[in-house]
Amino acid sequence: MFPRLILKETLIKKSQQKKRISLCNYKERLFVLDTQDLKYSDCRPGRNPRLKGCIELCRIECVEIVCSQHPIPCNYKYPFQVFYNHFYLYIFAPDSDCRQRWVSALKEATKGNIMVAKYHPDFWMDGKWRCCQQTEKLAAGCQAYDPGGSASKEPLSELPGPKAGLQDAEERTVVALHDYTPVRGDDLALQKDQQYSLINGCHGDWWAVRDGQGNTGFVPRTYVEEKSSNNFQRFKWYNKNTTRGEAEDLLMKQGKEGGFMMRDSRQTGVYTVSVFTKAPGANGEKNPRVKHYQIRQAESGEARFYVAEKYLFSTIPELIRYHQHNGAGLITRLRHPVSRDGSVSQDVADPSKDQWEVDPEQLTLGQELGSGQFGLVLEGRWRDKKVAVKTIREECMSEEEFKEEAGVMMRLSHCKLVQLYAVRTQRSPMCLVFEFMDNGCLSDFLQARRGRLSQEAMSGMCLDVSEGMAYLESSNFIHRDLAARNCLVSKNNEVKISDFGMARFVLDDQYTSSQCSKFPIRWSAPEVIKFCKFSSKSDVWSFGVLMWEVFSEGRLPYENHSNVDVVESLNRGQRLLKPSSAPDAIHRVMERCWKENPEDRPSFAVLRPELASLSHLKM
Repeated sequence: MFPRLILKETLIKKSQQKKRISLCNYKERLFVLDTQDLKYSDCRPGRNPRLKGCIELCRIECVEIVCSQHPIPCNYKYPFQVFYNHFYLYIFAPDSDCRQRWVSALKEATKGNIMVAKYHPDFWMDGKWRCCQQTEKLAAGCQAYDPGGSASKEPLSELPGPKAGLQDAEERTVVALHDYTPVRGDDLALQKDQQYSLINGCHGDWWAVRDGQGNTGFVPRTYVEEKSSNNFQRFKWYNKNTTRGEAEDLLMKQGKEGGFMMRDSRQTGVYTVSVFTKAPGANGEKNPRVKHYQIRQAESGEARFYVAEKYLFSTIPELIRYHQHNGAGLITRLRHPVSRDGSVSQDVADPSKDQWEVDPEQLTLGQELGSGQFGLVLEGRWRDKKVAVKTIREECMSEEEFKEEAGVMMRLSHCKLVQLYAVRTQRSPMCLVFEFMDNGCLSDFLQARRGRLSQEAMSGMCLDVSEGMAYLESSNFIHRDLAARNCLVSKNNEVKISDFGMARFVLDDQYTSSQCSKFPIRWSAPEVIKFCKFSSKSDVWSFGVLMWEVFSEGRLPYENHSNVDVVESLNRGQRLLKPSSAPDAIHRVMERCWKENPEDRPSFAVLRPELASLSHLKM
């Protein structure tokens, strides 16, 4: 009987380094899982795939995701592992859904096998296991393995007791940064700003905590932050015994926009944040200059620390972390921590220092595809593949700003986002190298095919965008410039989100622009127009406008009206009219996206499955 195909997809494989002298590399491979084997072949455009490896399913002893804080050195950022015949195969998926699909399918296909009792949740790197520091590659695993489980978590029964390894009870209290709804039975619900006792923080992605009622369970590591009193020594931004004048000298010497430090004030127990900016002042302040903000405390309440606009936090590290990503009343974001020795820590990865930097000799620039806010977009060739190259005009963006934009792209990886391949910083002009999207931007695509697109096709386009935006929302990113012009269409008519030049990582799902930069009125929510307040809910408003663009086949929203007219009509509660090709169910989704109160708008997590159900209906 012939084997039945289960999954087939292009993923990235890490070399297994079976010999000591083997080099470490990452290569695209076509993986095929059937009812007998897991096979992988090389990807040769225009030629038949050549088989590179085959693993019989009966030999597999462990399949699990990899949880690691180590930077992922390839384009796909979601690793999982297959242990067989004393070898470890590391495979990288483009997004979490894809990884979960493969892990679940492999576990199901091998559920009759004899599996290991324990496994290693982190990588084998540099001659040791990163999770347990054992130096023998075939050493027994350090975490209990659940062959039937879908997530990598250590059972609560095996966690050390509350006092094991704890140094100070005050230092082992955590504060919830976000609400968390349990997904599995051993999870614990979190309520934002509430405090919890840390039971075990040794596991990379999941921490075990206890709430005030004595309930214990797992929570995502990124959803909590350890609370400390005044022990800031571990933070690079804390400069003890530094005077105001010394802080100004250090920050002016570095001259980096958003360079900052926290120091002791003259008053005992009070702290000041000093920030460098080149931004012109509203009242004629010198430029550049250093601005000083005293960290104040509210008279009562658990969340009491603030520096501006009464954004209150339970701890000072929480306050600093928030303002590192949100201006919220400060002259600029706290971008670069500066220490007393004069060194500066970058918030984002420096593309010039790692594998993202492209060899200029490997990149060939071709014809112009279009122009953007910061420069031209050119067709190119890189590593024998067609790519799109976004060049940056020197007068439009500083090197720091460029690296920040690249850092945003490096954090994001999803099948509905345009993939960043590499960057070039060592030669002018600086540029970003993206995957090539054959059918160009969505607005042009719609206009060119006006009258020839089915309702099903248009619904599918909206679904594609909602999937990408749901990923951004779950990653605490906001786009801030979502529109059809900033989405691209692949050769197979798949729509992907692009242009993250205005994206911003946020911690409380809201970003207030410190300088209220320009934004597109016709796609902007009322709170953006009035108060420069961006959030995932303002992205939802823009998504409603994008849906209108799709079902209007590329027409300009509020055409024949000026921006002033648009603002006045929005203030009167008026909205875009229903496009003639939009079904009533689709138009109702648009209207919900355009609710005046942001809290009344649906999230992308809600919109995505709703659009998926609508896309399968006869329209």
